[in-house]
Amino acid sequence: MQVMGKMNLTETERDQLLSAALSRTVRAADVRRAKLILMLEDGESRDSIMRTLGCDSRFIARWSGRFLSERLAGMYARHPGRAPKQPPAKLEARVLNRTLKHKPADGSTHWSSYKLAAELGDVSVSAVQRIWRKHGIKPQQLERHMVSNDPDFETKAADVIGLYLNPPAHAAVFCVDEKTAIRALDRKDRMLPLSPGRAESHGFEYKRNGTLSLFAAFNTATGEVLGKTAASHTSEQRCRR
Repeated sequence: MQVMGKMNLTETERDQLLSAALSRTVRAADVRRAKLILMLEDGESRDSIMRTLGCDSRFIARWSGRFLSERLAGMYARHPGRAPKQPPAKLEARVLNRTLKHKPADGSTHWSSYKLAAELGDVSVSAVQRIWRKHGIKPQQLERHMVSNDPDFETKAADVIGLYLNPPAHAAVFCVDEKTAIRALDRKDRMLPLSPGRAESHGFEYKRNGTLSLFAAFNTATGEVLGKTAASHTSEQRCRR
């Protein structure tokens, strides 16, 4: 049974090695090396270390020698990994063309990396994800827009933008909209409150009380919302509100 030499640890080195050895987030290989140095410092024999850590004498010699010459700086692997291989330009073009110009064959509305990789056949899921990430493509996200058919839209927009760029004294800008035919409903069954293991529950059946129209204005400077309801939504009512 051969007893190994001590490492002559400083207080700081021992604290850092103990922290690594007891950590649940540090890589297993780093934990193993930290335990090795601590066991050597405590005078453990080579056989005891090999049995406890499941290592061989070469592991002990390599990392004890590394620590003696470089201290804590030498306790990390020289080659922790390599950067992922970048896909060739032709492969990128295929993935982008299929993503942007075609829909999934199974009728889905959006691509997933798994579906696209399966459809192309010779491309991995990770390669698809890297290409999408590189070009900022996010098929799972959806945004909305509205096109105005008002022939005077640009003129009206310029007037509103002008209020922000060159506001007159005491000017106020309001964003006004209406929401019509809002159903006024009463639930027939009582609500079941939130409880452990069960979400809040609302009854399915309801009683109709007609509809209401909501007229609302938003003060863009202060954030104040002004709202009124009415039984109908004529132009006269909108101006009055």
